Amino acid sequence: MLTVVIASYRYGHLAAHCIESLLSQTKAPDKILFVDDGVGDCSHLPAVYPEVEYVLREENLGTVNNFQDMLMRVQTEYTMFLGADNWLRSDAIEKLLEHNHLRDADIITYEIMVTGEFKMRHPDAMFLDAIEDGDVRWRRNGHHGSIMYRTSFGQAAGYAAKTGHENACEDWELWDRMLASGATVTHLNEPLLYYRRHRENFIKCN
Repeated sequence: MLTVVIASYRYGHLAAHCIESLLSQTKAPDKILFVDDGVGDCSHLPAVYPEVEYVLREENLGTVNNFQDMLMRVQTEYTMFLGADNWLRSDAIEKLLEHNHLRDADIITYEIMVTGEFKMRHPDAMFLDAIEDGDVRWRRNGHHGSIMYRTSFGQAAGYAAKTGHENACEDWELWDRMLASGATVTHLNEPLLYYRRHRENFIKCN
């Protein structure tokens, strides 16, 4: 039913938290794929988490090519990508599958909690809601990098860089392509992903 792809680039020191959040789900994914895009800081993980399937690249492919290669390896009906520096709420997968059971949508979106040392310094500050347990809710009733989507639509659309943008915006481009091909969307109004705002992604996004 669902494969979760964990993508790491210089996040080897944070990846265990992400993996643990998947292994402790109330409804486990069918497969977890983990990719290190040529950094070499994740070699310790296979011995600790042998139930995860690893792709430890010797050379960096870049975000778009890396994501596209991993997407084409997925064989389940649905796919979700996670940054190795983030993690899921313990019931996230169960909630998403239950929500989509009667809707049978091609894309399932949901809300995000922003956490980490730079959680209050966010480029989309106008979409941040009240603080909950010290973290900030980020209203995302549209696309984001960790939506759950039907694999066949994703593979047909493919990851690509968005023309005219300084950053690749590969998740945004995939979203646009899937919608253009007729993908249906449903939204779950619950925060299921913890998005860690830390020094590395703060610098990259600002």
